[in-house]
Amino acid sequence: MNKQALALLLALGAPAIGSANDGIVAQIAGGIVFGKTAAVAMKREVLNVSYDKVSVDYDFLNESDVDVVETISFPLPEYTAKYQESPTYYGQPGDFSILVDGKAAGFRTVLAARQNGRDVGDVLRRIGLTDAQIAYYPAFSPFDQPVAPLTARQEKALIENGLMAKLTDEESWVPNWSVQIHYVWKQKFPAKKMVHVYHQYRPFVQAGTAVSVSSEAFPATHCADAAFYKAWRRIGAENGDGQVAANQVAYILKTGNTWKNGIEDFTLNLVKRNPAELISLCFPGTFRKINPTTLQVRLKHFKPAQDLNVYFGNIGETGVGNGVQPALSP
Repeated sequence: MNKQALALLLALGAPAIGSANDGIVAQIAGGIVFGKTAAVAMKREVLNVSYDKVSVDYDFLNESDVDVVETISFPLPEYTAKYQESPTYYGQPGDFSILVDGKAAGFRTVLAARQNGRDVGDVLRRIGLTDAQIAYYPAFSPFDQPVAPLTARQEKALIENGLMAKLTDEESWVPNWSVQIHYVWKQKFPAKKMVHVYHQYRPFVQAGTAVSVSSEAFPATHCADAAFYKAWRRIGAENGDGQVAANQVAYILKTGNTWKNGIEDFTLNLVKRNPAELISLCFPGTFRKINPTTLQVRLKHFKPAQDLNVYFGNIGETGVGNGVQPALSP
């Protein structure tokens, strides 16, 4: 099915997707990077996505003759530290949990700060910022629990190191770095044995009435076609103000390429909260409707070429966040 046909199908109604995916990583100078594994195969992944919950089931098989212990990373989407209008795309997802073969698994939180691709975390920490201050800049934090304020010396040092910026002379200085958080844990893969990993969380969302539907880039980034826009305009007219309550959510998929043979058996379930929801995204494969609120696609030996960016509208509410507080350790 081509992407335009997919958008036409999904214009009949569907939901959104959160972030992220698992991958074997290597801990090296400069932060966490993804590596390849020749021993462990991802035999199966089932990704279930709705607006308020993402759950993922994995089956991993160590195909070698020796036990393998690897570091697993759950990467979250990168976001800017400068002020955003709501907490919907800040920090960490709510209710994150991991089960390995049915038992709860612990994990640690790793925070990276970048400016134009350059790692600036060490500079920020030398200036005296805590991880919470890096992730949730104190002057702009939209969270219920305030972050400790910076000192005048720290603010001056941030400016001197080019870590603050302002568009005009009249505006205040704002942080000029981005943040990415990884959840990391060690995982043992016994030789010739399957390991089942399950995790779930409430997804990040980017929210608003129109999101970016009216932008020139939207048709290309979300494969929106004439049928989608027709449905979107109809819903807006029915609402009386031309607006459609909507969310846009990102999900990191490309890390699936770190596993041997990619994702051998991949299933994506888009689970709607009601049949009237509207969706637009770019994704390969043929979706089928398995019940009134679920669309499903299955792919064999899936090697994702891009991450997901999914719009869904007609959700009945706008700008609802995930309620995450600024705690950087689970």
